[in-house]
Amino acid sequence: MHESSRKKRLVVGISGASGAILGIRLLEAMRLYPEWETHLVISEGGRRTIEHESGYTVAQVRALATECHPLDDIGASIASGTFKTEGMVVAPCSMKTLAGVASGFAHNLLLRACDVTMKERRKLVLMVRESPLSGVHLRNMTEAASVGAILLPPVMTFYNHPQKIDDMVAHMVGKAIDIFGLELKGFKRWCEEGAGN
Repeated sequence: MHESSRKKRLVVGISGASGAILGIRLLEAMRLYPEWETHLVISEGGRRTIEHESGYTVAQVRALATECHPLDDIGASIASGTFKTEGMVVAPCSMKTLAGVASGFAHNLLLRACDVTMKERRKLVLMVRESPLSGVHLRNMTEAASVGAILLPPVMTFYNHPQKIDDMVAHMVGKAIDIFGLELKGFKRWCEEGAGN
């Protein structure tokens, strides 16, 4: 396939922090962009959180992605830097996954894909989810940021006048895909109509 005709690729990781809906809504949003494909990997904790927190089955979440990769498949396409992607979003990103990213401990496909994204100087967005944060968490966040990761904790915003939890989730998804040059319909920026006024 000619390079110009190839679809853009986004790797999506769902790890075991609370907030599985962030990854689910991200996958749903990416389906609005037919020129993109998504490659999904879910940790064991992520599977449990999907089942516990959302109205989705793991199979339904997997079906939202263009391709889904088993967590233990270190030979998957997304484990190699020669497999071209625009980057990766981990939504949500657990403190365990953050620690793996910060230390380079790539013991499963999710962490290996993060490691590949960083070594290839692609965008790695970590939607870290924990509260309160310990000194260890903060140190790992600083370390990950120092080697190129973009830390995007799903912090509530109010200037966009959210009416329900889904509005807050959509806003965070909008911020995440904005990093890749995508505009989510309904995403409200500061000082635009309906936001901050």
